[in-house]
Amino acid sequence: MFSLKQNSWFIRKVVIWRAVASIAWSVLLLPVTTAVFVLLSRFSLFHPIQWISDCTSLLTASSTIFSLVVLCGVVLITGFFNLEFYTLVPSIPCSRMALLGTVLHPRQCVHSLVYCTMGMLVMWCASVTIGGRYSTLGTPCRQSESGEVVTCLNEYHLFLLLAGAFMGYSHSFLGVVQNMYYVSFQPIQQYKYPRFKGCLPMVVKCSVIQALYSARNFAALYFFFGYVPKTWISSTLNLQIDSSLQPLDSLTGLLDFSLLYHLSISGAFLYLTWYLTVLLFRIYVTEFLALQDLALLSQHSLSRRLEVFNLSQPGGHPHNWNAISGECLCLLSELTQRLVAHQDAVASNGRVKSQSASSDTRSASSSSSVVSGTEDIAETPRLSVPLRTPGSVFKSSVGGANRVLTAPFTPDVDSPFSSPAIRRLVGQQDPHSPWSGTVQSPHIMRRGPKLWSASTESQSNGSPPGSPATVPSPPAASQKPSFLAQWLQNRREQVKSFLAKRVLIMYLFNKLPEASSQALFADSQAHIWALQGLSHLVAASFSEDQFGVVQTTLPNILSCLVVLLEAVDRHFKLPHASSKPVRTLCSMGDSTYKTLRFALRAALKTAIYKITTTFGEHLNAVNISTEHRKRLQQFLEFKE
Repeated sequence: MFSLKQNSWFIRKVVIWRAVASIAWSVLLLPVTTAVFVLLSRFSLFHPIQWISDCTSLLTASSTIFSLVVLCGVVLITGFFNLEFYTLVPSIPCSRMALLGTVLHPRQCVHSLVYCTMGMLVMWCASVTIGGRYSTLGTPCRQSESGEVVTCLNEYHLFLLLAGAFMGYSHSFLGVVQNMYYVSFQPIQQYKYPRFKGCLPMVVKCSVIQALYSARNFAALYFFFGYVPKTWISSTLNLQIDSSLQPLDSLTGLLDFSLLYHLSISGAFLYLTWYLTVLLFRIYVTEFLALQDLALLSQHSLSRRLEVFNLSQPGGHPHNWNAISGECLCLLSELTQRLVAHQDAVASNGRVKSQSASSDTRSASSSSSVVSGTEDIAETPRLSVPLRTPGSVFKSSVGGANRVLTAPFTPDVDSPFSSPAIRRLVGQQDPHSPWSGTVQSPHIMRRGPKLWSASTESQSNGSPPGSPATVPSPPAASQKPSFLAQWLQNRREQVKSFLAKRVLIMYLFNKLPEASSQALFADSQAHIWALQGLSHLVAASFSEDQFGVVQTTLPNILSCLVVLLEAVDRHFKLPHASSKPVRTLCSMGDSTYKTLRFALRAALKTAIYKITTTFGEHLNAVNISTEHRKRLQQFLEFKE
């Protein structure tokens, strides 16, 4: 236990130092981005010499230096949020209600409030840098009636400040929707500078596009509701409103090219500051990890492979190989059982019903096809790894043991439309159920009547009740539910039936397409590396394993890979599992998690082909089941 805690503390310390290094580089890049912003804000096509002179004097002014200090504070806070919110497993809400709950979570509300404040600070620095009519919130003006000079509200300065708050909230909101804090790993490792140089044009493009979208949306919002903050701030700060100027919450006031131009470049500067911090954090934190190191070095390093195949002294035991293969097989078996549990929940009609009757018919037909497609599969050895539900699997080993990164099926458990199958999937199982404890997959045992299903539930699902010989005897009279419990259950069913007829309720609680499939494979990058590392080591053992340590576990490895392949193939027959997500135009949110299931299937088949092409007909001497041998023969004949 001590070594585990010590290892977790060491990993956390490494990540913190990498985050500090990324923040330091972000701070060093601030003068460069600020200089570019100054050049664009004071741009003058017809007076280039004066333009360069004004920009040079402005860059050395005290106001610019003070703005850089404020921007450094913004970068530090942004880097802290990157370290606190980053995740290796994306959070995928399976319904709109789950997404709404994530956005309205108190932790997310604090995040949004802080980013709104930082957006206003950056826009204040931008308005001071631009100068002119944007420099201060209060400006002297002359009253038309009395003629005296008073302090009036500078609506141009207020416009930029409110735009900064709006962009800050937009960044925080998109961070949730687009999983901006999800950190993925590149298939090909690069040094920091080449990777930064390759990603920089994309970051600049995303900053400009997002700034234009935000400027358009804020201008429309200010047109309808701009008078509210303007009136409140003027009355709070005792500032007059200059009636001689055109108000900005009007069509003629917003159709100001100079205003829209400065709003756009200020927004681009704001997003570029944040996006560069996010990019540098991703580059520093995604350096070599354990499984990634295994996947790469097992393919390219002969000396490291020989260390794996060697025997420990004294005793002559293959501890290195047993530890590596055991961890990889445990990881792959966990994914297999997770897929099996999900397939059983879908086959048991454990999904939220659609709004229309046609959707119900399609769901029922797809579920029945999954069941019928798994009834004639022969028996295979039972997997020995206990079931780990998505809620228990997705824990942060770096950000703390108590922080749940994602729990894809959790939002549907408390839903009034969740079924018993979904509750069994997330761990709320009946202790008397045959599924309590270890999991029997659809391809491990022949399906018979579900003994844990009540006869009324079977009839409501459209399946015939079990025969008297297979249905367990009713419980004793002392175990029957009381009248009050039965009455409460009936009232609950009536409420569920009433809410299910409401379109808005169903819209919020219905599952999002592909969400469940994406959530199942959300952490599959580790499984891909395990497949690559294990297959490379097994293939290399054909000529490099002098002691035959790999041969002792080769049957288990082949069986594990074939069972996982069967589970993956069944999953891709489910609705929305094989549909590819729509590509976004430009976003800093990493969307690679949406295609991880396709990458895992390709990596799994590649791993099996790597082994079969290396061993060839020698695999006939391996002690595996007949069904697995037939499936491997398909790979030997290149029919997969």
